[in-house]
Amino acid sequence: MRDFLSVLNSEQYDAVTHEGSPLLILAGAGSGKTRVITTKIAYLIKEKNVDPYSILAVTFTKKAANEMYERAIQIEEKAKYSQIKTFHSFGAWFLRMYGDVIDIPSNFTVYDDDDMVTLITKSTVGLTRQQASHYAHKISLAKDYCYGPDDLMLDEIDSDQNFRLVYRAYEKRLRSTGNVDFGDLIMLPVKILTENNLIRQRLLQRFRVIMVDEYQDSNVAQFKLLESLSGYGSNLSENPAYVCVVGDDDQSIYKFRGAEVKNILNFKSIFPNTKIIRLEKNYRSKSEILAVADDIVKNNNDRLGKKLSAERGNGKLPVLAFLPNQDEEAKFCADLIEQTHEMGIPYNEWAILYRTNAQSLSFESEFLKRRIPYTVVGSLKFYEREEIKDLLAFLALIVNSKDEIAFRRIINKPTRGIGATTQEKIINSARNEGIYDFVKYAKEHCESFSKKTSESIKSFVLMMENFYKTITEELKPLETPKKLSVLIDEICENSGLKEYHAADDEISGTQRVLNMQELSNSASLYDCTTEGLLAFLDHIELDRTLEKPEEENIDKVTLITLHNTKGLEFKRVVITGMELGIFPRQDKTGEDLEEERRLCYVGVTRAQNELYMTSCASRRMYGRTEFVLPSTFLKEINKDNLRILGHIPSSFKSNTEFHGGDYGKNGLSHPTFDDPIKEKYKVGTNVFHDEYGSGVVVNSVYSEENEVVITIQFENNSRKKFLPKYQENSLLVIKE
Repeated sequence: MRDFLSVLNSEQYDAVTHEGSPLLILAGAGSGKTRVITTKIAYLIKEKNVDPYSILAVTFTKKAANEMYERAIQIEEKAKYSQIKTFHSFGAWFLRMYGDVIDIPSNFTVYDDDDMVTLITKSTVGLTRQQASHYAHKISLAKDYCYGPDDLMLDEIDSDQNFRLVYRAYEKRLRSTGNVDFGDLIMLPVKILTENNLIRQRLLQRFRVIMVDEYQDSNVAQFKLLESLSGYGSNLSENPAYVCVVGDDDQSIYKFRGAEVKNILNFKSIFPNTKIIRLEKNYRSKSEILAVADDIVKNNNDRLGKKLSAERGNGKLPVLAFLPNQDEEAKFCADLIEQTHEMGIPYNEWAILYRTNAQSLSFESEFLKRRIPYTVVGSLKFYEREEIKDLLAFLALIVNSKDEIAFRRIINKPTRGIGATTQEKIINSARNEGIYDFVKYAKEHCESFSKKTSESIKSFVLMMENFYKTITEELKPLETPKKLSVLIDEICENSGLKEYHAADDEISGTQRVLNMQELSNSASLYDCTTEGLLAFLDHIELDRTLEKPEEENIDKVTLITLHNTKGLEFKRVVITGMELGIFPRQDKTGEDLEEERRLCYVGVTRAQNELYMTSCASRRMYGRTEFVLPSTFLKEINKDNLRILGHIPSSFKSNTEFHGGDYGKNGLSHPTFDDPIKEKYKVGTNVFHDEYGSGVVVNSVYSEENEVVITIQFENNSRKKFLPKYQENSLLVIKE
């Protein structure tokens, strides 16, 4: 056996040396798939004398393609002559070679999303840029399925006839420019290969080995490209290419980008005589973590099936912590990180995972208070996000109509027909007259502008006045005080910001509306008064001033969405927000629910040494506190595979076979970390009771109902037992 093959395990070796029939490598998380695909490229060249010029290997990101290329040539230098590319870079190469047969010049450029939007506004008169963005997203999705503007199946994307008309006009305008968009880089090569037998045969002779990495992320157009290039499908060749795809059906989590899990599930039926090799030896996680991952994902019906085994052996039981609310969730995570850091564990060994970007706010606030360094991966920090800055600008202008920066940001956002020239005239004229109340000046001088602009200014001023009334109107007798979230919700709806950012969410797959809702949730702790608004803005400003400039290579906790963790690994992982309605979302059923379950599997398998999951009893949602149920995924886990902390909800307890206070293999006791009630009233804590006076906690245990019971020795020598969960209001903790 050659040295470069000796490092492979038996399944990896079988995958690398397989030849003849099509090959599907089901590569589980942490199973060394990159090693397999790069070693296979080198093996074919070095040991089987395959011409490197005849090998095509494609993946999805430039980073992954570069890694494949570099690792392959480390083993066999001749691999540099192979085509190792992303799908889209291969499509661009193909069109520069053969695009002339459909009148695509070789000197084309590729239009990005913004270019598409601009071209749509030019090709269909009367569309706003926001409407054009909506259609650009739909057109890109259609091209992922190889649907043209006249395709009968286009109604699957959008049955609105206007969409077909806009698509047709856009395509005509695009073709006249001689350029292409990203969707064309896959769809047009498929079109050429399907319609031109000569080119199809030429490519089949050229590429005798075709390999695809991360195959579970492929869309329909990419599948058709593979089918056409390899000589399979409706144009079955007598001598098809050798096809090898590497992927994991359990990690298909990008349906919103067009990925189709059925590509991997149906591979065997499309490519006859397929050999399936499963890579099930995991080199990343401890066995207890993999047991939890398997408990969850095995509930999916649409999967080919495999079970990972841990090459790193046994470790700690994963922890499931039930917590009262999201504030305690953030404190729990901060406690974990601080206590381990005191033991010498770096911050960068920790990752906090969540389903939506909006959930980062509570962790950012808590970490800033405690000076725990962190980085937000894949998105801006919460207060730096465009939609949050928009809302904060409205709030700032409500309390101070002299705030020029806030005024400039939102007077014409979303577009109200108050352009830059008008804005400058209002601001400069107000300054010249010594009037710095820009809203008041705009109201008093709006008639000096054109009729259309004047109406727009009046509308803006009226809106601002209504917002101001919301926080200044007096309460009626016995009326419950409103919370500041009412004002923020009103701004979202009446300013047009919600609709504006919702359109971007649909186009870009972002979560801006959820972020706006999370700001509203955090404001629900403040009264809807001028004082409440100022206190809220002060709180936010405190968070901001606690931030330090980013430094390279600093030791930081990672805050990251579950989707962004794909391909990453961390020594210690906390998956937060494990509640029904958060993860999974309540509207997820069928195939969508199965994808959510795969996303949970991806999150769990990011953990190398330790895994924690948190579930809250209540969460601030839609401007109010709502009680929530544990995630359905938690109920799928064998409870012997978990260490459970905190007060177990009855809805969850009914799904267990446990009794009394002994939950999980090692029970509820924890040497370092515990639930927040027990931590707050730990032995030695000084307290004050309204009736009994000062005392100290001398005992803290769990009852049979899993409630924390404390015993307090008071100064009058009496001893009393309490259930602090229900008596916190009468038990004041005295800080020394």
